[in-house]
Amino acid sequence: MAVVIRLQRTGKTKQAYYRVVAIEKSRGPQGRPLEVIGSYNPRGEKPKEKVQIDRARYEHWIKVGAKASDSVASLARLANKAEPAAAAK
Repeated sequence: MAVVIRLQRTGKTKQAYYRVVAIEKSRGPQGRPLEVIGSYNPRGEKPKEKVQIDRARYEHWIKVGAKASDSVASLARLANKAEPAAAAK
């Protein structure tokens, strides 16, 4: 069972909204995920509004062998940058 962490598109036409999911690689784009670990809203104005990832669950899936897609890896870096700024306030 090869697990990947990728984006799963939801939302209406021309109003995209994405879930960050851990899913088996063989499942289709709308297949049932093993776990939803976050969300991505490309229409958000601030990085904190755009990306929300449960860091502990993301690290768990990486630790057990899941591969993150390029998009999710860059979004995780963006979420890590946005989180310490919010914690400092």
